Formats: sequence, structure tokens, C-alpha cells
Amino acid sequence: MTFQTRYSFQDQQETGTLYLVATPIGNLDDMTYRAVEILKSVEVVAAEDTRQSRKLLTHFGIEGVRLISYHEHNKHSKEEAILSLLREGQSVALVTDAGTPGISDPGADIVRAAVEERLTVVPIPGCVAGVTALIASGLPTDRFTFIGFLPREKKKRVEELTQLRARMETLIFYEAPHRLEETLKAMLDVLGDREIVLAKELTKRYEQFSRGKISEVIFWLSENEPRGEYVLVLEGLAKELANEFVEKPYWEELNLSEHVEKLVESGLSKKDAVKQVAKERGLQKREVYNEVMVD
Repeated sequence: MTFQTRYSFQDQQETGTLYLVATPIGNLDDMTYRAVEILKSVEVVAAEDTRQSRKLLTHFGIEGVRLISYHEHNKHSKEEAILSLLREGQSVALVTDAGTPGISDPGADIVRAAVEERLTVVPIPGCVAGVTALIASGLPTDRFTFIGFLPREKKKRVEELTQLRARMETLIFYEAPHRLEETLKAMLDVLGDREIVLAKELTKRYEQFSRGKISEVIFWLSENEPRGEYVLVLEGLAKELANEFVEKPYWEELNLSEHVEKLVESGLSKKDAVKQVAKERGLQKREVYNEVMVD
């Protein structure tokens, strides 16, 4: 992406605007006035599920807008169609089934394509399930990382969790009910028995938060069948345990000659190996060279 800067509302545009319109994650009263007005004003609404979005438009009395589909399985074929509409001067509102476009859905792809063409992209903020669960979780909110869905394949899931072991901030995941128990057991094995909050049916009548250690939640699920999509808010690594997960440099136990020899064995010339050792250890090349020559 090349450098660019533009004003969303001040730059004069002959092209249309791509609006990213957040929709309610449950309670329709969470729809903002601005979101409704934008949906009324655009020529086209690009929806993850047109049937779901039709219900939303009908609820707010929005008529006459063209509705097209844009989802994970047709994003490549529909991308050019949406960009063409924008080039022609028609404005498009991108909506997901629930929540904010671009979060765990293909919205990010069309946004990147529009930005690369210097088309105007305007966010219309609203609900995000992960943040909604976070603020009511009781876990720290000053720093957090949104992970979304973990890989379905067991090996890749374990690999990603392993990479997250040393993260000290609160972590936010999404998970489907049929994979929930499997994911929690993987978290317990890889990350240890941390505090976790399971949130479901957010903003709806049967909104539910289940809080406790991962092991306690797993036991609870053995007697309570998971239903609906879940947000998992997980405690980060405790500060007192952080040092255990600090990755030590591979050369820590090697002297300078051994360090150089290891790099030579990997394919570097001795000259380049000396240069690399100096860089990795924060030494002068001459200092490493003299030590190696003496040995």
C-alpha cells in the first residue's frame, strides 16, 4: 500500500463511498441513528446474508435500496462488481450479519481493494461482539488482543496457542458451539488453567456470562450443552510467570568461536558469519574476528 492521506468528508469525490456499517449483534435497539440514515442514503447494500439484511432493512423502514451478496464464498467474484459501482459514483454500504464489517469476515478484503484504488472508505461504528464481551468480563481491559477464530486443524491450533503463551494482555477469541470444548481443552493444555469468561447471546434476552478457570468451565460444559456462538475472553499471562516464557537466544550457551562455526555450518561464509555474530551480540566485527582468530 503506497502512502496516501485524504479527508473522508472534505475531499471532493466523483466516485462513490464505501460505508462500513455496523449492525446490532442481537438487540435491534443498538442500531445507531447514523447507521440507519446511511442505509437509507446509499444505492447499494452489500450483505453477508441478504435474507438477514432484508429483515433489518424492513425493521427500520428502509426501502428502494438494491441488495447484493458479499461473503467469504463469493468475495472474489463480487469484489470487482462492488468496485465498479464505486467508480461509477454509486455509494455502497457493507454490512455483516451482526456486528462490524471486517472483523472475522471478508470485509477487510474489499476495504483493502478500495483503499488501493484511492476510493473513499468511511466507517460507521457500532457493536463489536469481542469488545462487548470484554468490557463486562471482569478481566483487564487496558490492553487486549483480538484473535478471533483459532484454526480448525489441531496441529495449527496448538501452534497458534503456543505463540500466545507469553502474551500478558487479555486475549479475545470467537468459537462455534461444536468446537468449544475442544478449543478449551487445547487452551488448558497449552496455556495452563487461567481465568476465562464465556459470553453468548450478547445483548439478547438470554445473554449469559460464564466465568471461572478453564478447567471449571470445561466441567460446567459437560453438564450444559453449548449452544450459539461464543466469545471467549481469556486472562493473559501473569507477570510473575513472564520470565519463564522469555525466549533465550539460540547462541546463549555458545562461545564466539562456536557461534561463528554454527553459522558457517548453516551455509554462511566465515566473513559473513563473523558479521552476523557481531550483529546478534552487539559487538564490533573486529572484536569477534580477533577472538575467533586467537582460537
